[in-house]
Amino acid sequence: MTTIHEGGAVQAADRRAGGTPPWAALLAASIGQFLVVLDISVVNVALPGMRAGLGLGATSLQWVVNAYSLAFAGFLLLGGRAADLFGRKRVFITGLGLFTAASLAGGLAQDAGMLIGARAVQGLGAAILAPVTLSLITGTFPEGPARTKAIAMWTAVGTAGGATGGLVGGLLTDYLSWRWVLLINVPIGAAVAVVAARWLREEGAAAARQRLDVPGAVLVTGGVGLLAFGIGRTEHHGWTSADSLVPLLAGLVLLALFVAVEARTAQPLVQLRLFRLRSVAVGNLATLVSTMAGFALWYFLSLYMQNVLHYSAVRTGVSFLPHTAGIILGSKLAPTLMARMDARLLAAGGGLMAAAGFAWQSAVLDAGGTFAGSILGPGIVMATGFGLLMTPLVEASTAGADRAEAGAVAGVVNTSRTIGGAIGLTILATAAARSGSDLADGYATAFLIAAVITAAGTALVAFLPRTRR
Repeated sequence: MTTIHEGGAVQAADRRAGGTPPWAALLAASIGQFLVVLDISVVNVALPGMRAGLGLGATSLQWVVNAYSLAFAGFLLLGGRAADLFGRKRVFITGLGLFTAASLAGGLAQDAGMLIGARAVQGLGAAILAPVTLSLITGTFPEGPARTKAIAMWTAVGTAGGATGGLVGGLLTDYLSWRWVLLINVPIGAAVAVVAARWLREEGAAAARQRLDVPGAVLVTGGVGLLAFGIGRTEHHGWTSADSLVPLLAGLVLLALFVAVEARTAQPLVQLRLFRLRSVAVGNLATLVSTMAGFALWYFLSLYMQNVLHYSAVRTGVSFLPHTAGIILGSKLAPTLMARMDARLLAAGGGLMAAAGFAWQSAVLDAGGTFAGSILGPGIVMATGFGLLMTPLVEASTAGADRAEAGAVAGVVNTSRTIGGAIGLTILATAAARSGSDLADGYATAFLIAAVITAAGTALVAFLPRTRR
């Protein structure tokens, strides 16, 4: 009976997507998301090679990272809405093309300006690509078990991109060159583009009936970009410094103006009524809070292994493989469990499991730690818990929205994840730096605070609507 039901759901999905085979939508969405998340982390390992190869100074090196992250954060909502207006296939190929071409330019860069410019365009391409990967799934698969499984795969593959970034970057940098952390995207992007061009189908001509909300797009892009920039400044200047406060306040003002414009325009970038849906509002808030802690897993464990245990970049990447397996295990289990229980209970259980893993990790970090004693056990608990938590949260964050607004909702989800991660990383890094001169103690403090934040995010799950199975 289950096979028949899911087969019917897949056929219905195929009809609703205008003939797009579900496998093609899932494949394109998963690999696209993998590339986007991979490039957030893979470049970090290659930074010393970039500095030596191009003679980069400290400021230029910082902007290699910032150019990508600021463009990515700022254009997410615009990318999501563009998919609704101009068609998911067209926007997917455009974003993928920008991302791939910028990766080629960055890999061939001869100076700092060319590399930073390429990273900015790469971030723009990623911002166009990331929301459409999720909207491909929500627009192709109807609400129900088939969509849940597709979202679980999207979550697992995307998170695996972040988890394997250190390993991939280390291998490419050590055995080839720093340039290959960017050039590797070119053949992958070309292969995915072939799949998208051949099998994805365009959904309609929404753009002929609607126009892009340019004032809203300018305001939200500037607001989110300034907010992300200000958050990044707090790590070195503090939250009360003018260097941080000015961009933070300017970003908040632009976002307030964005809300005012959206409430009055006939064709807004984001329909504010979407946030009257309890699942969308609570799901995105819980996602934002949960990802504040989620970045700690990869970021601080990487620092601990390299700065305290003195692991090489490659060994650090290999040590993250059990964490990747935990994320995949949790994400693959989530759809089966969601078919048998209220998704709120699963999200709560996954969140509490992740919080317990953070607390355990905090307790075992010390200068004399070992992989088996200080990394393996708590890492698997944290990662599996997040795999169980994020699948129901992503599904809740997109539930109830009209298919014609799938891109806008996906843009909101990705913005929540990005801003949550940026805020959390800054808070946790500040707490680690102020806890004393001992690096292991600082990282342990960060994990303890991450446990508290995760528990707070999990508490929000209680306000999600009850699911019916």
